[in-house]
Amino acid sequence: MTSRIGPRDVVILHDPQTAGLAPMLADTGNPVIWRCHVGVDHPNELTRSAWRFLEPFAHRADRIVFSRRQLAWDVIDPARRAIIAPSIDPLAPKNQDLGSGVAAGILNAAGLRQGSGGQPVFERLDGSRGRVQSRAALCEDAPLTRADRYVLQVSRWDALKDPLGVIEGFAAHVAPATDAHLVYAGPDVTAVSDDPEGADVLLAACQRRAALPDGIRERVHLALLPMDDLQENAAVVNALQRTAAVVVQKSLAEGFGLTVAEAMWKARPVVASNIGGIGDQIEHRRSGLLLDDPADLGSYGAAVRVLLEDGALTASLGRAARERVRERFLGTHSLIDYLALIEPLIRPGERAA
Repeated sequence: MTSRIGPRDVVILHDPQTAGLAPMLADTGNPVIWRCHVGVDHPNELTRSAWRFLEPFAHRADRIVFSRRQLAWDVIDPARRAIIAPSIDPLAPKNQDLGSGVAAGILNAAGLRQGSGGQPVFERLDGSRGRVQSRAALCEDAPLTRADRYVLQVSRWDALKDPLGVIEGFAAHVAPATDAHLVYAGPDVTAVSDDPEGADVLLAACQRRAALPDGIRERVHLALLPMDDLQENAAVVNALQRTAAVVVQKSLAEGFGLTVAEAMWKARPVVASNIGGIGDQIEHRRSGLLLDDPADLGSYGAAVRVLLEDGALTASLGRAARERVRERFLGTHSLIDYLALIEPLIRPGERAA
């Protein structure tokens, strides 16, 4: 690995798994930055024990980057810490502009919604044209049609993303009062090797859906998105988000929750838990709606109903959401932050500052 590092390179490591590389890379003489994407707002003894394990490795990095000030370790000298929010790439398959016809074509090709549409194409990262061909596996009674409005959450099959709460809150507090459907879309669990509980959470979600009354159950759709081609998967998520009536992120815990920024960039009205970095992204009632208690299913349902029923509010929140992301959470903003972080590290004699 070190043979691939040039004398003027800056090395950036991401996530806890890479912290063990910091001492070896520091010995090359190159500046080393370690970014920790995970954390909790209120540290406890368990999290501090993880810090104590990682700190000897992280200590060899010249700078340590956290996503939020609340996540920064207090055992690290503040002079060596930096706060840089995660960001999205607006040109990537997950966020690039899609016309309504193309989005409809992608959903149709993926088996997520019936109806006519354009060619299911997108632009790959290398500039070549991609085409959606893989079909999602679905737990549903009948497919969505293009006339159906739907509420969407895109998340892993993880108890902390609360798929059961999303389903139960929709069934009890949204479906009886509206014509909307619910789509919970997550990865194909057979393709995610680092989430051994995913299959159990998916099974529980399918069982909860199966127990719903007929008229409500038929409006709940659980989708397993193929993961063989990650850029194709991203294009499908893009199309799902762009055509959703409301996007929700009713997580019980989050580090930053960048899925929220992805939906906001597409000018979608978002209902999300006021936890972790979600509250950094959404300004309540200005660029989305925040839930102070994600376990309160009534409040979750009421917020979703408001957005389904109030078109003017929905449009206003969507416009403000896109501008919020443009101002704060695009890659250009992160680039400026990283340049400010790196510049002193490549200036002779200032790395230890």
